[in-house]
Amino acid sequence: MKNSDKKIWLLITLIIISFQFLNAEEPPNLSEMLKVDFEKLVSKADLHYSSPVKRSEEGMPVGNGVMGSLVWTTPSALKMQINRVDVFPNDASSDNFFERHTDYCGGLGFVDFDFISESENIFSDSGFSQHLTCYNGLVTTTGKGFKTEVFTWAEKDVMAVRIFPNEELPVTLLAKLRALRPPTVKKGDHSAISRLRIEDNQLILNQEFTEEDFYCGSAILIGSSHENAKAQITNENEIRFVIKPGTKPVTFFISSAASFNQEENLSEKVKSLNKEAKELGFDSIFESSREWWKKFWEKSFVHLHSNDGVADMVELNYTYFMYVMGSGSRGKIPPKFNGMLWTTGGDSRKWGNLFWGANQSCLYNGMFPANRSELMEPYFNMYSNMYESCAVAARQQWGSKGIFIPETVGFNGLPELPEEIADEMRALLLVEKSWENRSEQYKNYARTKMPFLSRWNQKTDIGWKNGEWVHGDKGGGAFGHVTHIFSRGAKIAYQFWMEYEYTKNKQWLKERAYPVIKGVAEFYRNFPNLKKEQDGIYSIHHVNDNESVWNAKNTVEEISSMRGIFPVAIKAAEILGTDMELQEKWKEIHNNLAPLTLSTDVADVTSTDPVRWIKALPPVERGNYSSSPDPNTMPVWFFDLCNLESENQEVLKIANSTFDSYFRNGINSETRVNVLSKLPVTGSILGRCESTQYLIPNQINTAETEVLANRMTLREGFQTTGVQRLGRVADALHLALFQSAPSEPGGKPVIRVFPAWPANWDASFTLLGRGNFLITTSIQDNSIEFIEIKSLAGEICIVRNPWPGDIVSLYVGGKEIKTFKGELIEFQTRQKGNYILVKKGAEPKKYIKEIIN
Repeated sequence: MKNSDKKIWLLITLIIISFQFLNAEEPPNLSEMLKVDFEKLVSKADLHYSSPVKRSEEGMPVGNGVMGSLVWTTPSALKMQINRVDVFPNDASSDNFFERHTDYCGGLGFVDFDFISESENIFSDSGFSQHLTCYNGLVTTTGKGFKTEVFTWAEKDVMAVRIFPNEELPVTLLAKLRALRPPTVKKGDHSAISRLRIEDNQLILNQEFTEEDFYCGSAILIGSSHENAKAQITNENEIRFVIKPGTKPVTFFISSAASFNQEENLSEKVKSLNKEAKELGFDSIFESSREWWKKFWEKSFVHLHSNDGVADMVELNYTYFMYVMGSGSRGKIPPKFNGMLWTTGGDSRKWGNLFWGANQSCLYNGMFPANRSELMEPYFNMYSNMYESCAVAARQQWGSKGIFIPETVGFNGLPELPEEIADEMRALLLVEKSWENRSEQYKNYARTKMPFLSRWNQKTDIGWKNGEWVHGDKGGGAFGHVTHIFSRGAKIAYQFWMEYEYTKNKQWLKERAYPVIKGVAEFYRNFPNLKKEQDGIYSIHHVNDNESVWNAKNTVEEISSMRGIFPVAIKAAEILGTDMELQEKWKEIHNNLAPLTLSTDVADVTSTDPVRWIKALPPVERGNYSSSPDPNTMPVWFFDLCNLESENQEVLKIANSTFDSYFRNGINSETRVNVLSKLPVTGSILGRCESTQYLIPNQINTAETEVLANRMTLREGFQTTGVQRLGRVADALHLALFQSAPSEPGGKPVIRVFPAWPANWDASFTLLGRGNFLITTSIQDNSIEFIEIKSLAGEICIVRNPWPGDIVSLYVGGKEIKTFKGELIEFQTRQKGNYILVKKGAEPKKYIKEIIN
């Protein structure tokens, strides 16, 4: 069909569909085809404990995305640690956390409910039960006739606790608020001040953190309307309510607040929040939260089943991940990968308070299809808010333009450097000056800087000697694990682009996405070590391949990033009608950019092995450049450079050979999958059903680290309770269920359902695709039943025929309006229109069913 004929046909189709829907209303449910009992579906992900957990990190999570806690028990107490996503005692400008793992964040205070009985331990094994209801975020704990209920108000920063007494077993209840540290702690010019006090029979704890011009404050208040609640000061680190035995339930409200503005009165804020909660009451705010969660769950779903129960297990872990993110990712700053809102032993944690891009990506890469964009906002907000500091860093550190988003960074970006330090740093990092010749001024300036920050990551710890912290360097000169990683900025920018692709929100593209995309493209274009060689090809020198290869040429990370970011920068500029000159400059680089490095490009790879992509070209400072790409990042697949829609079959062949290189003995039920691995994601993208069947379950049940009773891990070390592997699983599962990928970055997305689905797994889902299409479909006994597409933006829809060789009918409003034959089905949609595809001869109503278990 000629392009002109296609345009005429699409116009006719749009007119027909518009006429059919002239007086139609938007379907009231998520889907016309599948009737979902969301409460029953989500409840499969609930946590049930029949005995107390052995460690606090296995508690049950409750939160509203800003504040939260695990809830756990000791024999005589219900315990929590109240945390927030926006409490940071220092930022990246600090000179006091030069020792690794000593910077901290997140914590507000400990809250304990002690049941004082002369005869019984209330929460012993006998008669114990603890239950997290994921559908509404309520944790219920029972023991010896007592019952407690805990949840976090979805709309306000208040947690509610209700305790039902056992009239036959009188106890004295102590509700304690404890500080995380002594009243005054100083480290250089960093200070942490904690102040406990009682006001109007309420327990209040304020924290203030200061260092030079930096300030962060927090407040937590516990209030109770119980007539017998009497506030007491226990000591400088604890205050409490004492409640004598009674017959009525006791309710407590725990309100919190935080700010980086020293003028904000946080005490008044938590008082106001607590007062509002008391006036409304436990039941009222619980119903409000229940309604929020109800709407949250009704945005999408995944339902899986297999006879061996493995698919069912994958489903409940997927649903649980969504619950954890709904509880932990709705603030102005995203939760940190290492602990999130779930630390229980204070606010220290391994890896400190910086953000690692690769680890954070576990939580957010796969979130788009879930149709819960509010969970992505903290991630986007943090990087948007550090734009100016990243622009300064691009100029100071690298002599470039645009923005430099490092792999490791503080919550508010990078501090500006003194120009003389910046000049020397730039010369060192660009390998224009020998590392051994750095000045004493530079060494002294670097001595107190945070060693996990990318720009200072050459530092290694030696230890305390003669009362002074001593560091050396890692032996790579100006290079460290994360010093020369630029691909993180490209990946973040690509996610800004993906948000546009999934929503088709042009305002978002203009105001939020394009500045970041352009900034990263301009950084690469102006990077001094991106050079056009004599053969006319652009190569990039003196860069890392993620953390493992240092000071290399044409790394797979950076070549993939440029091959991804330049096309979408051009496409975005075209959509917005801007930067015509830059478009041409970006095209010139992209058209002449070095290809991805192949195993055949180097001499020390066995020639009989299948051709695959490798990490880099030699020489390198450190690392195995000829190994396959980092399995934790897999950049080629991230940027839509290779997928089932790729038109270049040779590229697909190399992609599959590269994937196979990680599994010399094939893929089976014994194949090990680590927490951060993106191999299951890659397998899904390539349509490998065995990847879905074995790698996804094996990542859930990873052999790398212990999986706790609450399905979290401590993979990163002490106080790092998190769900990184479940985020990777969600990403891989989405891509196994359906893909809406273009054949190249910035191209037209094509919907393909069940591209990597095991033959013995059944599935139904509603998920969001690019183009802002809600896609509902079902596969039973290896047979795809229908595809329902709800168009939220009125875009042209392209679907790969799920019934190859068969004629496909398009139904609108219960009527067949068009048939298709061939590999691709393309039709214009109207905004909020609903479209159903079935095999010719089958009517959609045949497949209408209920999803409850």
